[in-house]
This record gives sequence, C-alpha cells and structure tokens, in this order.
Amino acid sequence: MCGIVGYIGNNDSKEILLKGLEKLEYRGYDSAGIAVVNDNGVQVFKEKGRIADLRSIVDLDVLANTGIGHTRWATHGVPSHENAHPHQSNSGRYTLVHNGVIENYDHLKREYLQEIALKSDTDTEIIVQLIELFSKDLSTEEAFRETLKVLKGSYAIALLDKADNGTIYVAKNKSPLLVGLGDAFNVVASDAMAMIQVTDQYVELVDKEMVMVTKDEVIIKNLDGDIIERAPYTAELDASDIEKGTYPHYMLKEIDEQPVVIRNIIQKYQDENGALTIDENIVSAMKEADRIYIIAAGTSNHAGLVGKQFIEKMAKVPVEVHISSEFGYNIPLLSKKPLFIFISQSGETADSRAVLVSVKEMGHKALTITNVPGSTLSREADHTLLLHAGPEIAVASTKAYTAQIAVLAILAEVTAKAKGLSLGFNLVQELGIVANAIEILCDSKEAYEDIARSFLATTRNAFFIGRGIDYYVGLEGALKLKEISYIQAEGFAGGELKHGTIALIEDGTPIIALATQESVNLSIRGNVKEVVARGANPCIIAMKGLEQEGDTFIIPEVHELLTPLISVIPLQLISYYAALHRDCDVDKPRNLAKSVTVE
Repeated sequence: MCGIVGYIGNNDSKEILLKGLEKLEYRGYDSAGIAVVNDNGVQVFKEKGRIADLRSIVDLDVLANTGIGHTRWATHGVPSHENAHPHQSNSGRYTLVHNGVIENYDHLKREYLQEIALKSDTDTEIIVQLIELFSKDLSTEEAFRETLKVLKGSYAIALLDKADNGTIYVAKNKSPLLVGLGDAFNVVASDAMAMIQVTDQYVELVDKEMVMVTKDEVIIKNLDGDIIERAPYTAELDASDIEKGTYPHYMLKEIDEQPVVIRNIIQKYQDENGALTIDENIVSAMKEADRIYIIAAGTSNHAGLVGKQFIEKMAKVPVEVHISSEFGYNIPLLSKKPLFIFISQSGETADSRAVLVSVKEMGHKALTITNVPGSTLSREADHTLLLHAGPEIAVASTKAYTAQIAVLAILAEVTAKAKGLSLGFNLVQELGIVANAIEILCDSKEAYEDIARSFLATTRNAFFIGRGIDYYVGLEGALKLKEISYIQAEGFAGGELKHGTIALIEDGTPIIALATQESVNLSIRGNVKEVVARGANPCIIAMKGLEQEGDTFIIPEVHELLTPLISVIPLQLISYYAALHRDCDVDKPRNLAKSVTVE
C-alpha cells in the first residue's frame, strides 16, 4: 500500500527511481510520480494509472542526481493527477512524498494553513505546506522537525529542498521506511526489494526519527535533535527472486514455489540431528502461556484459524483467533498468562501493529510470524519466527499462506515435545509428503483451468463449504477468488447452510466443497446434496481415500491434520484461471494493496 523510493548519488536518478517503483507495484497503487532536482530546480512528473503511464511523460532530457518517487493508493481524495504524489509547497521550494494517514490534517489545515490555497484533496499536501510555513524562520532541518512534532498518525516521508539538492530529508512513524547504503550514493525505500538491484545494505529507521541523506552520509536524529548511531544490516534478497522469469504472472510462479518453500522451512527449523527446533525462549513462552491469542488479518487470519487447530490438538494449549482491526478496539477479557502471536506476511500490517503496541503496554509477551526480517512487527515483538518463503510479489497471497501454516505446525510440534506430549506421527516426514503432494497438484494445471471454465466462467457468485479444518480452507479459497476474479465468493461451514445461506442458492450457483476429513466426510456430502436439490452446481474436491463417484477432483492423501497445506492448492489455481478467463489483472487486482500499512 503506497511505496516510496529515493536516490542521491552521481548517476542520473530517473531510471533508478522508475525501476524502484516498478519493484513496488506489488504493493498496490492507483497513481505514481517522481520528482528530480538539479541546479536548475525541481521537475515533477506524476500521472494517474500505472508506472508505464508515468514513464511516457518523463522528460528524458532532464538530468538530475537526486530524486524521490511514489506509488499512491488513494486514502484522502480520489485517484487523479492532482492527488498523485509528489506534492509541492506553494512556492515550489519543497517537494514531498508520503505514505500513511495524517489523522489531524483537518485541524492542522484550520490552525496553520487558512491562507494557503491547497491544490489537492490529500492529507499529504498539508505536510509540505507546513514545512514551507515553518521554514520562514527556520532551516529546512528545523522546519521539518517542527512539522513532524505536530503530525498525528502514520507517515513515511521523503522531502526535497530546491535550495539544497544534495540532501533528501526522511522520517517515519508507524509506516515502513529504510535507507540503503551504497558507494558514493544512498537510497530510500519502503521495502528493500525496491532497491535490491543497487544495494543490499540497509539501515532500519525507528518511529519518530528523521534522517538527512546525502550521497556520502546518513545522519539519523530523534525529534530532540540528538544524533543516533545504527549499524546497517544485509537484506537477504536475491534480485532474481523478484523476477517472473518465464511465468506470465507472479501469482502462478509463487504457487509453483510452494513445494520448495515447505522443504526450505523444514531445513531452516531442523537441528544437526534432523529434529525440529525453534528458539528456546519461544518454547518457554509457549509452555508458560495459559492461552494464546492469534492476531492477524485476511489470509494470515485464515492461516491462524488452521494454526489454532494445530496448537490445541498437538500442544494442548487453548487458542483464540482474532481479526486485528477488531481486536484493537474491542479487547476481550484476557487470561492471566497470555501469549500473543501476530501473523503477517509483510510484518508491516498497521492493524496488527496497533494491537502489538497495546499488548506491549499491558506487559504481555508477543511473537511475530512473518516473511520479512527487520519488519516493524518483527522488531517490536519479543520473538520472531521467519517464514523463509522468499519475496511474495502478487497481491493475492499463496506461498506465504502455506508457509505460515507450516511454521505454525512446527511451533505446535516443538511445544508439544517440550511438554512431553506424544504426537503419534513424525512432522518432518509428513511435511515432506506434503511437499511432494503439492508438486503433484501443481502439475495438474489443465484440470484446474477446466474447473474454472466449467464452474466460474460466467457466474456472478460462488460459495465454498467445508466442515472443521476444511471450513477454514474454504474461507481462504473464497478470499482468493473474490480478490483476483471479482466474483462475489463466500466461505461457509457446511452445517450453517440451512441457517440462512441456502436461501442464496439459485439454478447453477457454483458450490465448491472440500472433503478431506474422515469424521465429517458424510456430513459435508449431505450438505452438498441439500444445495444440489435447490439447483446448485457442485464441485467436490476430496482427499484420496475419501473420494466418491462423481467427485470433481481428488487430491493426494496426507496426514489429516495437514490437509490445509494441499487442499488450498486447487483453490489457488482455480481462482487464478477464473481471473485469467475474465481478463482480470491477476497480480495487481483493483482496489487492493499487498501491504496494508494504514489502519
């Protein structure tokens, strides 16, 4: 959700900025722009639409060694040229890009800017106009600092001063932002992925810090003006990992990567003897907890529902799963010794971070499960478990979901063994079987394309049903379908159909049913008969050993508890082909962002 890049060095900045923005397209955006500064002043190029539209208007004859860029996902003001970033102060001296939401922008406008004619509907423009207002009596650094002190909300900011084209001014609060280090150049990025092609050395920024970035120096200060020293870290990304290669879409590439991800996770969490292991402090926190609260959003929340089954059945610890955006405003009565687990692909989910802040204020322990080391949720929690899934570019999450489930299974297994509990199966061996099964499923793409064509080509809605753990997978399948194909899709527990939902069944309504659990196999098939009697078009996906005549697709047999890792694969690919047949933008669906960094 919104992305920032910046470059200052000896090379022309335009192409570096544009390529950086292209690497951030996965985050979701509806407009884009860059601003470059040289001795002749500042040039701003911005446009509603895609980076390709922006490229078409950039003047290649303008040479500048310093610049900033932005992809915008609209919050204040509709997508338009006027509302696109960068924004400039009235005199044109200051140019700024911003991610986040300024909660008190109306108040600031009334108190400070009544005499200023604003050009946009954005909260961002308030920031740049305030900086210019304060600069009448202060230096740029001082004016920037005073502006930051009055802002309330979330922000990541990069600022250019026409009077000083050798500095980019940077600050953050709640929204992610990094400074990358190079040889006679430095960069700014919302995500290391944006600039990994020029450097793998990055400095993390902490909330309410400001930074002066030149081509040779990075000076970090707090809002009191004290200088802060911080060593860089190496971003563990391979530039080739974020390319599509021969794949037509990132989503398809990332679906196919899931067997490798499962095997990589097994390897990362094994000790020299082949046993699964995690940090002893995490194990202690799990053993000491009388209840675990999983906090997550979207796909990560669905993974958390599966994780609840793992932890309760394997480690015998009660678990509650909560939507982060709701939990933050309606905290339930907590147990005496809670442990909070935050699940987030990006580690930057704003709703979850708000809960983490509250949890830490209450003195409770927190564990983050994320794909991004050094992310905000990782830094601010007591403990972190990494997904080791590699970069996920497509907005619709696939391999991060299966990675989350696999890591949750390992967490449950290690905790169970630490408590002296016997599982009755070897998780490493079973995850290996799962990886092989996913490979088999990923090789059946023609079957999924046929299913998408037969069941979803023209429908306006679809329903996913399952019982027990299949219900949770159905929720994820429905989310995938609605995200990328725009088919109105919902997931339901099979037994709930007769309690209202069955009224929505019409002739030809697609019903995708999962049957992977022996204990409820006959029950879910009874639910299918109920909807068929009312005209539904059933697609039954069953596990080998539970299949019946007429089932649409049979998935390989794996341990019953681990079926979510493979039953989701057909749902991901069916959604992919449904979107493809409807000419939808698979990797960048409308209105959606990969990393939701505002509440």
